[in-house]
Amino acid sequence: MYLRGRTVALLIVFAVLLSSLTTAAVVGGSDLLSQVTGSNSAVSNANTKGLDENLGKLKQAYGLLKSQYIHNVDDQKLVDGAIRGMVQSIKDPYSSYMDKKTANQFLSSLKSSFQGIGAEVSMKRGRVTIVSPFKNSPAEKAGLQPEDQIIKVNGTSLEGLDLNEAVSKIKGPKGSKAHLEINRPGESRTLKVTVVRDDIPIETVQSKMLDDKVGRIDISQFSEKTPDEFEDQLKSLEKKGMKGLVIDVRGNPGGLLPSVLEISEDLLPKGKGVMMTEDKAGNRTKYVAKDGKKKKYPIVVLTDKGSASASEILIGAMKAAGYPSVGVTSFGKGTVQTTHNFTDGSNMKLTMAKWLTPDGKWIHKKGIKPDVKAKLPAYFKATIINSDKTLKRDQNSTEVKNLQLVLEGLGYRADRKDGYFSSQTETAVKAFQKTHNLPVTGKVDKKTGTKLQEAFIKMLRKPDADLQLRVGLETLKKKIK
Repeated sequence: MYLRGRTVALLIVFAVLLSSLTTAAVVGGSDLLSQVTGSNSAVSNANTKGLDENLGKLKQAYGLLKSQYIHNVDDQKLVDGAIRGMVQSIKDPYSSYMDKKTANQFLSSLKSSFQGIGAEVSMKRGRVTIVSPFKNSPAEKAGLQPEDQIIKVNGTSLEGLDLNEAVSKIKGPKGSKAHLEINRPGESRTLKVTVVRDDIPIETVQSKMLDDKVGRIDISQFSEKTPDEFEDQLKSLEKKGMKGLVIDVRGNPGGLLPSVLEISEDLLPKGKGVMMTEDKAGNRTKYVAKDGKKKKYPIVVLTDKGSASASEILIGAMKAAGYPSVGVTSFGKGTVQTTHNFTDGSNMKLTMAKWLTPDGKWIHKKGIKPDVKAKLPAYFKATIINSDKTLKRDQNSTEVKNLQLVLEGLGYRADRKDGYFSSQTETAVKAFQKTHNLPVTGKVDKKTGTKLQEAFIKMLRKPDADLQLRVGLETLKKKIK
């Protein structure tokens, strides 16, 4: 969740979305709102005693660089570097500094779609880490997952770069390839994943009426228009006689605070708590549904590790109101960011508050546990096969392990899933090739790899393959009278 001083409901999209990349004014909490929007006086009255004591040291360092360093030094670069260094020293993955050039690039991405891999990232322990790939994005199709660490892009290491610099390496025009080297928790070897960049449309709400008059609404992120889209599609389902609702926020990295507050008004009874914020001094501001009305039908929320920030606010609010969640524990981002715009066009994003669930729990780095636990099969974690590399008998690699998981998901069972290309793995590949009218070689070349990728993605999109959705529907139907 991201607040921006003096800016109301502005959606900012980058080629790879930065952590909690939206901006908004808070509604319903005047104390916090004044902190966000009254940034100039707040900064001027800040405690600068530590700076005053060390100002001489800073001036001395600045003078040495200007007078004695062998090369000429740009004044602005020194100032930008000093501010960036201060922000980096606090080691907060959600705080950052953007110089004028980077900020202009960031703001130029204000549009209804953007080009990139379609994933939100943050800096964790000095490494660029996936918060969540967007639904149906190139990142999701390539098998990227929450907590994946991007180590290299097209052979270039991201080590030592700040988040904005790293993002500039990952972004790129539609059709270009981002060859990523990934460290994944639980994997001993580095994964190599190729993502083809594409246009990423900002369509945040999708709905569908399932069997037995059960409605499903997917929210991919909370943007400026999300509440209106959600309300329209909710009313449409209700007019069709909806008897129960599944809200899917899996893979939703968060977004605008006002958006999730507005959507809560559509779902929660009047007076029910939505969230709380807590500032540096420990002052808390509560947010409740002001005009809500209890729904006549049951609701279930689907969650996963990619459900973060504003998504977790919705999960927590629904949970407190008695609506169960189904899936696995959410990401665990319980902080609020705001930005200060400098007169030269640069800006600094800074964590300035915690947000808490209605019962006062801080879920940061913990996430929210589901009421009904449902894990997806292991093959859902498979990284799509890199079709530029031929896989064959007796090879032993992470790519082969992913191949075996993909084959299992498609119903072609191998005898092992440890990365060794066994005779049974070869037999499974031949069976797939025969079924799809490919040369029956038992080897996974570019042609077979592409066909495997297409079939696997198609299978993953089938509702029957989605175990979490199935469990969610079963949980919902038990509550439908």
